Amino acid sequence: MKEIEKRMNGKETKFDLQERFIDYAVRIINVSEQLPETKAGKHIASQIIRSGTSPAPNYGEALPKECLWQKC
Repeated sequence: MKEIEKRMNGKETKFDLQERFIDYAVRIINVSEQLPETKAGKHIASQIIRSGTSPAPNYGEALPKECLWQKC
């Protein structure tokens, strides 16, 4: 995985996209757990979990194999 350096507020920070996708998935799961236990709430929770957790594994699958073992 290639880390991208970006300037924000005058200082450099590094962003690892894979880690950001995982953090996003965790937040999506937390939000889905706050939905009501109604039929509609369960349906919406199911939908947002599927759509919100899919970017991380999809991104991992799209990376070249050598990037999985070392920082690219």
